[in-house]
Amino acid sequence: MEFFTMCVLAAGIGMALGTLGTGIGQGLAVKSAVEGVSRNPGASGKILTTMMIGLAMIESLAIYALVVCLIILFANPYKEVALELAKAVAK
Repeated sequence: MEFFTMCVLAAGIGMALGTLGTGIGQGLAVKSAVEGVSRNPGASGKILTTMMIGLAMIESLAIYALVVCLIILFANPYKEVALELAKAVAK
């Protein structure tokens, strides 16, 4: 497999796993917040504030995964090394 093909596959799989985990985490957070508000409507302000802070932290994980995948695709520091190795193997 060519180096750039492997980079694209790695970025795609990494982004898929990163967003899968954060999607599940956000769903569980919203589910728990809705349950908490339904049990105690008076605490909805505190629950909403805490949930929003938690969702922002969870979403930052997806952004970190995106940044790492973009680095793999566009700013790979090992690109030149991989190309030299590929030329050496091809000879």
